[in-house]
Amino acid sequence: MQKKRSVLELAVQAGEILLENGAEVFRVQQTMEIMAAAYGAEEFHVYVLTNGIFASMAEDGVNHVARLENVPQASVHLGRIDSVNTLSRKIAQGNVPMEEAFEELERIRMIPVLSLPLQMLACGAGSAFFALLFGGKWPDFFCAFVAGLLLQVYLWNADKHKTNKIITRLVGAALVTAVAGVCMLLGVGNDMDKIIIGSIMPLVPGIALTMAIRDFFNSDYLSGTIRMIDALIIGLSIATGVGAVLGFASMVLGVQL
Repeated sequence: MQKKRSVLELAVQAGEILLENGAEVFRVQQTMEIMAAAYGAEEFHVYVLTNGIFASMAEDGVNHVARLENVPQASVHLGRIDSVNTLSRKIAQGNVPMEEAFEELERIRMIPVLSLPLQMLACGAGSAFFALLFGGKWPDFFCAFVAGLLLQVYLWNADKHKTNKIITRLVGAALVTAVAGVCMLLGVGNDMDKIIIGSIMPLVPGIALTMAIRDFFNSDYLSGTIRMIDALIIGLSIATGVGAVLGFASMVLGVQL
């Protein structure tokens, strides 16, 4: 019985790491099944949603152990996903004792994210080049770069304080719109639309939308619907943040941006 519980715990921990770091539902389920089978589980059943794992083990038709795990997604971390996939392949080959597998999962869970300066640079550069891609000029590139830097600082602090992602996207969109407006008033920017469009790209739920489509193709209709609704709500939050700043500038400050 203790071994069965250990196998189930190992599989659930691996699935939890994958799911909370942005892995697809079918990948989480497949990885858990591979790990359980490699350690001798006769009957292992798992059902994965975008924010939860239901897993059980049985022998001779009798259910012995079961787990229900709520897994709120924190952020996307492809390094952790890749490390779990590598571990599952080694386990499938029979090269990893269970105790070592638990230790490796703990190490994977602690893989750090990039430092704040690097994240700021990436967000600023991404925003700036998107502004150029959508037809902006070099002044817009500079303004979008500054907006991206400030946006990442805000996102870092919002994630640190576990702020609701709907509020985070709304306020983030409002922040970059305000930065774009200030740039235009100072005569630095050339096209405010291009600055805003470039700067909000780091907020756009592209991964959620892509994952929803993949879930639909894999017949995971419930997970796909959840992700699609999530993407639409985030998109609405971004639009609300942008519109709120533009409306405030126009109606309260009397400034046309």
